[in-house]
Amino acid sequence: MAFTPLHDRVLVERVESEEKTAGGLIIPDSAKEKPAEGVVVAVGAGAKDDDGDRIAMDVKAGDKILFGKWSGTEVTVDGKELLIMKESDIMGILS
Repeated sequence: MAFTPLHDRVLVERVESEEKTAGGLIIPDSAKEKPAEGVVVAVGAGAKDDDGDRIAMDVKAGDKILFGKWSGTEVTVDGKELLIMKESDIMGILS
């Protein structure tokens, strides 16, 4: 990948939602919401505190995460639609 996020930013690939409901109904593309789950592709080195020391990132590449509906900025890197967001926009890591 030719992109490395800076500071406390994270590059995320959305995880596609289910095509069917629990009852078996197929959801058309026009009715689907953008998923709020993703997989971390790359992370920055972390922000710096007032003394200039790095603050370690809580997420790493490969983590499956949950983020806010309107979080991040959509970018295209190597032909893939990805999101770049601050680590603080991430609500949690899914296990």
